[in-house]
Amino acid sequence: MIFAKRRSQVGRVCDPPFRAWSARRAGHRPALLQTIRLALLCFAAVLVAPAAEAPRTFALDARDLVANRVRLARGDAALAREVAALRAEADQLLELKPASVLDSPGVAASGDPHDYYSAGPYWWPDPTKPDGLPYIQRDGVVNPESRASGDMLAFRRTGESVRTLGLAYFFTADERYAQKAAQLTRVWFLDPATRMNPNFQHAQGIPGRSPGRGTGLIEARHLMTLNDGLALLAGSRAWPAADATAMRAWLAEFYGWLTTSKNAADESVAENNHGSWFAAQVAHLALVLGRTNDAKKIIETVRTERIPRQIEPDGSQPHELRRTRSLNYVLFNLEALTLLARLGDHVGVDLWGFATPDGRSLRAALRVAAPYVDPAKVWPKEDVSPENRARVLPLLVEALRHGDDPGWRDLLARFGGAPAPGEHWRLWWAARP
Repeated sequence: MIFAKRRSQVGRVCDPPFRAWSARRAGHRPALLQTIRLALLCFAAVLVAPAAEAPRTFALDARDLVANRVRLARGDAALAREVAALRAEADQLLELKPASVLDSPGVAASGDPHDYYSAGPYWWPDPTKPDGLPYIQRDGVVNPESRASGDMLAFRRTGESVRTLGLAYFFTADERYAQKAAQLTRVWFLDPATRMNPNFQHAQGIPGRSPGRGTGLIEARHLMTLNDGLALLAGSRAWPAADATAMRAWLAEFYGWLTTSKNAADESVAENNHGSWFAAQVAHLALVLGRTNDAKKIIETVRTERIPRQIEPDGSQPHELRRTRSLNYVLFNLEALTLLARLGDHVGVDLWGFATPDGRSLRAALRVAAPYVDPAKVWPKEDVSPENRARVLPLLVEALRHGDDPGWRDLLARFGGAPAPGEHWRLWWAARP
């Protein structure tokens, strides 16, 4: 059955050139060698073509991925450029050393090296105290110690790498990419000697104040990236059923912690971007585990709680604007809400079409932020550091998927530019009319 589907899919690619070649040879007996050569090429394509079934991705739109893979096979030049850039990025990742929670010099307060550990990024030693304790907050100013001592950077890199490699495998069927993604995942999550315990109890601790906080769960969002990457490996012999089952067991245990622990409860009621990202994480993981009703309940709260409390009728986001990196956090919260809207598509909850009676909505918030994709437009606040304004672009893409807007389409055309490493949204937008 799978073979038949692959043959049908590739036949759409092989048949047209075969018919064109036959037409050019009309009236002449075709050369046997050329006929055999063409047949072998098409037969080989049938064997290596990825299966037509849509992968079980949730943050990435599976239908667009499948449609664009077909467009790529038919010679779409725009997609070919994007996939070439993707492949170059994935090729570099083939040399990446697998990371684990055992690599960082910092150890969680539990003393267990398998527990994830990180330090709050904006907390610094108190210069008025001999030992610097307890640390004090400097909002928006990252303490380099927090990056060097914990697991956050390695965890993020692992998640992003698995998704990049998964996309590369999906579009090329090159098993090397699947093998590397599987290796990175096994080392971090599955191998007994290096696996991470399924909790974030000790994330974003503060010396002298807390061994770990609910705010640290913001770092667990990279698990969504990894899970979508693993979904793209479906059908690869590099990620067998035994590994998929073991990973699912890890995720199920983590979901239990995510929905019952005090740290998670603290994060769930945060009214700023932290609450949005927590909702996105739980809903995404619920979908991965097949807990659709759980996901729907969470996403429905975006309409009743998150949008009404986070977005003003004029589209502003007061919780984020008060930060010292206000543009960053305005976009960061929009990224979380946009992801929740994508997840809502899977459970029949429309967030792009929702607005409160006084006009609070996801679209209103994006209308405020969208013009600042233009680097010449001055942000009204003086932040402590500049922000990458290209982050607006994938938000525009998501909005345009749910209704055309000439102004947003114009911004996308004017400032789309060339992709930066890790910027993959063009893979599901490049071939759109």
